[in-house]
Amino acid sequence: MSAPKPIPYLLDVAPYVGGESGIVGVDRVIKLAANEGAFGPSAKTIEAITKAAGEFHRYPDGDFTALRTALAEKHNLPIENLICGSGSDELISLLCRAYVQPGEEILISAHGFAMYPIYGKTVGASIVAAPEQNITTDVDALLERVTDKTKICFIAVPNNPTGTYIPASEIKRLRENLRDDILLVVDMAYAEYVNLDDYSPGAEFVSGSDNVVMLRTFSKMFGMGGMRLGWGYCPEGVIDVLNRLRSPFNVSYPSQAAGIAALQDDEFVQMSREHNDKWLNWTTETLRDMGITVPDSVCNFILARFSEECGRNVNAEAADEFLKSKGIIVRRMGGYGLPDALRITIGLEDEMHAVADALNEFMRD
Repeated sequence: MSAPKPIPYLLDVAPYVGGESGIVGVDRVIKLAANEGAFGPSAKTIEAITKAAGEFHRYPDGDFTALRTALAEKHNLPIENLICGSGSDELISLLCRAYVQPGEEILISAHGFAMYPIYGKTVGASIVAAPEQNITTDVDALLERVTDKTKICFIAVPNNPTGTYIPASEIKRLRENLRDDILLVVDMAYAEYVNLDDYSPGAEFVSGSDNVVMLRTFSKMFGMGGMRLGWGYCPEGVIDVLNRLRSPFNVSYPSQAAGIAALQDDEFVQMSREHNDKWLNWTTETLRDMGITVPDSVCNFILARFSEECGRNVNAEAADEFLKSKGIIVRRMGGYGLPDALRITIGLEDEMHAVADALNEFMRD
């Protein structure tokens, strides 16, 4: 008797593997593997969830009207062009389902976010990865790889896991040189951490366009990774299609309440950004002084790269194992084509000192 058979190309999808959360035999674990906000959610966010607890038996607003209103007011965007999802991951999945058929192509940067190729493969797409320049998205390389089968181009600005970014002028150049029938998705998950004159979160590229989408998330700066809440600013036609595809109650009641509260807490965001700026710079310089290569990052993490010049037994795998022995979890980057690297989230002050002390000991052994 034969069993039901799945769509063949789904068996080629390697499921996403999240970062580790625990170490056997270690009571206090310092987890710096998932780029989670150093302080968790704000007090206002926690208060909003607590107040909402008595209504958890109610279905949420299927149109997330109050949340979209808060987003529209916060970012000065038209409410009718906003959509929310169970994390920006869900919106990435919906865009792939809506605009790509089996055999068509999705264009990404070589070290781009892992969910782009994963979701692309679930719809039978071919993934085309353009090489980068100094682990930074290369617009010319992307444009050179556009074919008549290209349907979506995903870029993250800044990029995970490299921490690098391209300026607004390069996003503009990419948009102007892509065909009108190619959807450009600019993923701005780390936008709240960037304060540079040549950077843009991307909203202006969506306005007046039919083929640009901006994605954002509450998982990073707002410390709400466990709530699974993301949002997108999209052209009218894209909004219409995504609303046809998404589940009717895809954003939970507590997530909506938490998101509204988080948007109102500017003081928490400012405090978190200042903390990140300080400890991002401190960690970068401290590790560089040890001989570890650390590219400039504008996110809430760094990429620590270990070369043969550091020593015969100094490599990312050995460094990761040593950190685990000290109760510290970071993220290996082999799956992103960076086998020499560890991604280290910027956590609390004592956590960053613990990482630095452990790596200093590792590099001296």
